[in-house]
Amino acid sequence: MSLFLHRFKGKALYLLDEPESALSPSRQLVFQRVLRELTDRQAQFIIATHSPILLGYPDATIYRFDEEKITDIEYDMPEHVQITKYFLLNREKILEELWKDER
Repeated sequence: MSLFLHRFKGKALYLLDEPESALSPSRQLVFQRVLRELTDRQAQFIIATHSPILLGYPDATIYRFDEEKITDIEYDMPEHVQITKYFLLNREKILEELWKDER
């Protein structure tokens, strides 16, 4: 988080590859605020992420890179968002299903 707070300035383009890998979920929320402050100062970001928290940034344009094309998609469309949401709503059922062959 220190890098984002002290090295990033205003008007610039930043390319980030999975910044969530070094951030807990609560720090990812703080990072959302840092992004907002920097975009208010005309910074722009291109972020490669699998984090549903970072994908949830307001007004973000989300792109899916497939073998054949690049398309913009809605927040709920990435598989990792769907799986995370489904797991949080159905944890016991999913774990039971995953472990049933081990018993």
